Amino acid sequence: MTSILQPTSSSTKLFPRLLQAVGGGGRDTRLVAMVSALALIWLCANILTNGVFLSPRNLFNLSLQVSVVAIMASGMILVIVTRHIDLSVGSQVGFLGVLGGLVQSNWLPDSPHAWWISCLVMLAGGMVIGLIQGALVAYARIPSFVVTLGGLLFLRNAAYELNDGTTIAPLSATFQNLGGGQNGVLGATLSWAAAGAVTAYVVFTLVRRYQRKKSLGIQNALTASDIVPAALWCVCAFGLVAVMNSYYRPGTTESMGLAVPVLILIAVTMLMTVIAKKHRFGRHVFAVGGDPLSARLTGINTQRVVLKVFVLMGFLSGLASIVLTARLNAAASGAGTMMELYVIAAAVIGGTSLAGGAGTILGGCIGALIMQSLQSAMVLMGIASPLQSMVLAGVLVLAVWIDTMWRERRPS
Repeated sequence: MTSILQPTSSSTKLFPRLLQAVGGGGRDTRLVAMVSALALIWLCANILTNGVFLSPRNLFNLSLQVSVVAIMASGMILVIVTRHIDLSVGSQVGFLGVLGGLVQSNWLPDSPHAWWISCLVMLAGGMVIGLIQGALVAYARIPSFVVTLGGLLFLRNAAYELNDGTTIAPLSATFQNLGGGQNGVLGATLSWAAAGAVTAYVVFTLVRRYQRKKSLGIQNALTASDIVPAALWCVCAFGLVAVMNSYYRPGTTESMGLAVPVLILIAVTMLMTVIAKKHRFGRHVFAVGGDPLSARLTGINTQRVVLKVFVLMGFLSGLASIVLTARLNAAASGAGTMMELYVIAAAVIGGTSLAGGAGTILGGCIGALIMQSLQSAMVLMGIASPLQSMVLAGVLVLAVWIDTMWRERRPS
């Protein structure tokens, strides 16, 4: 006779099913672990800072900080997936920022179009850097570590040489809006509309999935693994807007709402996710990272894939440089120093394997949020900057160790 204290088969399967629903059908249960770790960090940080960490003002500033790192992390994930690395992203941010500042202050000082021309120059410059580095890695067969380490040193010093190390400020008022300044926010109404647009997109994808499964004759066309993540996305969208709307402009009762960098990050995340999961280029990237020889034998031009990945990384570095330079309202040659540490750490913490072949864009964004949350909490607690870097370095090592243990214990 079975003991009443012994769990039944249905009860033992309840929790795993819930995890599968939240994690998207069990495809990435590490996502659940990352979100749980993030929630624990926020809870502890809020307690240790006497409620300051989860205040609307700090969360608004945190969203701006996360945007820059997460934009670059979404590209770094694909670089690492192909078994390469890019150590030059921080130097690219500083170099491209100075380049854009020179366009506005020296080359087109009185032009009303200088702000968007400088944006194009920064994006194009990032792509050229990615093209050069990618060609050296893919076709000259120089290890990416060496190429991008050289790029780190070259670009950092080139940024100083461009303007003799002086800071360029102020910049165009329109350009500043891209960094989430006083006018770089949506306000309450448009922010609620943005949350509604996200919800409509989630519902649309859910309906399409239902119709596709029905057309294939699948009986349970919609399951908990479909509905629960969709509901969570909607709750998160409206929750984020509610928090951002509770932060008001100084001296007024006007809500700030979502900042432009957050919108840029959302757009980048969605686009990069589609590229990684749905587009042929994304499938080629993961194939190259999983087994380069097999990918080559199936007809994939592995060199071209690697080249495109580095060009894409350069483009995203230029975009991140635009956001950071606009937020600081200054182009400084030292901008982006040590940012490569945060970007690589965000990708690895987010579940990207340094062995290649595995990683998710959403995981990288959560990794960036974890890294910036830790730094924000330590700043609010008054911890010295050297100790902050030591803690973040320890977190990176821990994440790599966890990734190693995960791959060793994962069934083949």
